[in-house]
Amino acid sequence: MNEEIKKINENVKQKVKKMGVFKIIVLLAMIIATVCAYVFYDYIFPQNSVFNKGISDSDFVNGVLAIVPKLIQAIQIITIVLTVMTVILLIINKIFRKNNREITVVRLINNLIKCVVIIALIITVLAIWGIDTTALITGAGVVTLIVGLGMQSLIADVVAGLFIVFENEFNVGDIITIGDFRGEVISIGIRTTKLEAVGNIKIINNSDIRGILNQTLKPSTAKSLIDVEYGESLARIEDVIKTKLPEVKIEGVTEPISYDGVASLGASGVTLQFTAKCYEGDIFAVQREMNKKLKIMFDENGIGIPFNQLVVHMQDDKPSK
Repeated sequence: MNEEIKKINENVKQKVKKMGVFKIIVLLAMIIATVCAYVFYDYIFPQNSVFNKGISDSDFVNGVLAIVPKLIQAIQIITIVLTVMTVILLIINKIFRKNNREITVVRLINNLIKCVVIIALIITVLAIWGIDTTALITGAGVVTLIVGLGMQSLIADVVAGLFIVFENEFNVGDIITIGDFRGEVISIGIRTTKLEAVGNIKIINNSDIRGILNQTLKPSTAKSLIDVEYGESLARIEDVIKTKLPEVKIEGVTEPISYDGVASLGASGVTLQFTAKCYEGDIFAVQREMNKKLKIMFDENGIGIPFNQLVVHMQDDKPSK
């Protein structure tokens, strides 16, 4: 689990590096412009400023100059809000990344904060430009109601996503099975959940998630079934297992390998069952290594593993006397 958290934190660092010099320069330029606008406030925004006096005989030029204070004010608001939002998100991401549960909640909070900030910025900028935002909000409420009636599946996805996160059904980094797909949860969004397995990413709407099998809550069991010949003495085999099995060491196993006894009597041999506890992410590697180490152990102690056998009975066609 710690490895998964380290990997997620490394991905965050890579995303920050990918911002590029250009975006950083733009942000710094906006901050500098905002500071300068506050310093020269008395020269830009009052009614008697050069931008509001109408110093030109051209109405077009005067109109362009009158736009400048509103444009500067809009840039100020956007810069302040984005800077505060960035700082808050950085603090949240830094503090609450101790486990998969916190990482999942942080990602959901990030998405919600970004959506709310964008909507608030649009309304604020429109208000600066003199648009009646009250009528806009009222109209948006009516439109939202109409659209909401036609987007019930989207609303169901959002509500289901919130319940998934706050009921802690599964988190980012968990390995789960939904339907016939088993994969690692790489993202829990407001609308969809993404699972990754063998380089493939499956995107599932939150409202379509049913019958979740969370395989990460407790250690999983890796199983190895090995056949031995019927001609071998089972008592001798079990003595070898009792002596040599504790010496078998496998990376990723959380408890010693256990011999569970005879699993079945097959057509060609006796099937013995071995199990080991491990994390779900290591289960296939542990199974492969356990098969290898047990085969080596049996070979070193002269225990034969049978080939498939076919017994043919020949009918005697000679007439009886």
